[in-house]
Amino acid sequence: MGIYAESKKSYQVAPEGTHIARCVSMIEIGTVTTEFNGEERTSHRVNITWELPEEKTVFDEDKGEQPFVVSKEYNLSMHEKSSLRKDLESWRGRGYTTEEAKHLDITKLLGQPCLLMVIHKPSASDPNKVYPKIENISKLMKGQTCPPQINETKLLCYEDFDWELFSTLPDFLKDKIKESEEFRKMQEPDVTHTKEDFTENEDEPPF
Repeated sequence: MGIYAESKKSYQVAPEGTHIARCVSMIEIGTVTTEFNGEERTSHRVNITWELPEEKTVFDEDKGEQPFVVSKEYNLSMHEKSSLRKDLESWRGRGYTTEEAKHLDITKLLGQPCLLMVIHKPSASDPNKVYPKIENISKLMKGQTCPPQINETKLLCYEDFDWELFSTLPDFLKDKIKESEEFRKMQEPDVTHTKEDFTENEDEPPF
């Protein structure tokens, strides 16, 4: 028998403040039902993640320094009062016309730089911990540049579901996806999904 001392990973979150960031991941959760203030709501959700290339730390000794990342979950809606539309308009520095907002391919956000204002909020599950919350998204200021992307781009959508990528996601995110209507339908026999060919627009801004 023995008495063993273990080295546990420290809990680290992105620092507060305004950071240069780049969008690196977009995970379509699907249509899920959640409870808010005692009422059930059904919405189509997406999880978007940014890396902070100028804010790094060692999460894994084998990998060395890596950038902090922060994520935000949105209702996939371009309604004029939606959080997604508010953030995208702030990011691009101008609003959307009614026609533009009708059908917007948000995958064009991937790889794009921005400024993120991050604050710390107490965790509901553990009062001794905080989580990083994106308070605001905006364009880079004149003369600012974003370092090259570090993390691999991740895109998961139901049009062409990537099972290998799905298997690498955190359990909490996989569990959310498994609860979606789209995921359940995908398990039905004789269901096929196709992916549209997204066209790149080189005019600024790209979204």
